[in-house]
Amino acid sequence: MRTAMSMLRLPTSLIPLIFALSPPAFAEDFPLTIEHKFGTTVIEDQPERVASIDYGGIGNLLAVGISPVTVRQWRAIDGFEYTAGPWAEHLLTTEPVVLDGDLDFEAIAAAKPDVIIALYSGIDSVEYEKLSLIAPVVAVPQSISDYGLPWDERALITARAVGEEANAGRQIAAIEDRLTEIAAAHPEWHGKTAVIGGFRQEQGQPYAYTTHDVRAQFLYEMGFTETPAMNALTGETDFVINLSTEQLDVINADVMVYYVTDAGMQDALAEPSRRFLSAYGSGGEVFLGDLPVAALARVSLLSIPVALEALVPMLEGAADGDPSTPVPDARQ
Repeated sequence: MRTAMSMLRLPTSLIPLIFALSPPAFAEDFPLTIEHKFGTTVIEDQPERVASIDYGGIGNLLAVGISPVTVRQWRAIDGFEYTAGPWAEHLLTTEPVVLDGDLDFEAIAAAKPDVIIALYSGIDSVEYEKLSLIAPVVAVPQSISDYGLPWDERALITARAVGEEANAGRQIAAIEDRLTEIAAAHPEWHGKTAVIGGFRQEQGQPYAYTTHDVRAQFLYEMGFTETPAMNALTGETDFVINLSTEQLDVINADVMVYYVTDAGMQDALAEPSRRFLSAYGSGGEVFLGDLPVAALARVSLLSIPVALEALVPMLEGAADGDPSTPVPDARQ
């Protein structure tokens, strides 16, 4: 169950954070009632067979000791077995059904789940009703967009549904403590502007993740701030903004974090517009690569510590304003 990326050895400094799981959490009281955008779900008994139809949903379940019976394909180009990622594959004790494309209701039913987790799935009311005929469904809370649930709330609700809320709570606290430590250790980052995004490969148009997206939120929790132009342009629900080449001021930050995989690295480096950004001349560019992109995208209890471990050295190299300082990337 190993891919090329799963053979990467994680730093030992991650071990206390990732495995802050003991002692075992006491199960929540069942029957358990969960309110959500489609109504109310009652889970009669603590589930043993858990189906996830969330993109990246496997991470939070594995973090609390649950191997799901179904998972949702993330991106086939990742090459991760069961979408888990190298930071989580070793925790799998099942071979879950991988749901790719439109939901396969027959395959989900055949897995005989006791509960279906659908907190980052994009399901509509019709799909919810069909899934409810199979097992109780845990959907996003009222007034939350399909993919707008904050990472910590998503982890807590997932864990609550399987009787492991206290377990998840400890891990969330460990991640929040780590973010606080990073910010305190880098006072020079406070007040510097940072953007995570890049240029669309097809048209070369700039884009950026906003304060409503967890990828950008991590930067700002570590002390950085958004650009004034980004602040002025971001709407109440915009998690990403697509720009024209005339709007480079929006991403003209002290630090520019290019959200790019290894395969797209050369295109990003060859993009002519990046030469007009101040980060280009100051050495303030970060090119993430496969592992940090995948870990940031999944924003699970297991992937966030991996993302932070990779990202912090990159930011240290990019944010000092010295073009001669080398900035590591995931390929090095």
